[in-house]
Amino acid sequence: MSTATTASVSTHILDTSIGRPAEGVAISLTARSGSDAEWVELGGSATDADGRCKDLPALPEGTTHVRLDFQTEAYFDKKQAEAQQDAPRVRDSGAFFPEVAITFAVVPGEHFHVPLLLNPFGYSVYRGS
Repeated sequence: MSTATTASVSTHILDTSIGRPAEGVAISLTARSGSDAEWVELGGSATDADGRCKDLPALPEGTTHVRLDFQTEAYFDKKQAEAQQDAPRVRDSGAFFPEVAITFAVVPGEHFHVPLLLNPFGYSVYRGS
């Protein structure tokens, strides 16, 4: 939850190749307090059955930049294994992007929801609500 002196962040992932939330994707959250400051890892979580990550750590006061690191390779490896059980002739490679790092600026007092639209060969992000 954001306060007057801090921002807050949330995210979710939609796997656009199947039109469903991406469950079980590990996400780490890092932050810094200025363009020249060092990145500090704050912790992480994983997406739930709805593709949401509801328990990301709070941002420290003074945070100006945030990075969400999505570990997509394990998710796509699992999806590929499931697909091959159903259709062994499918031999697509796993994830072209084994991870996705999204960096964005934040301001105190605002909430930033940053959804990831993901498929094995591309992704898109936007500032949600």
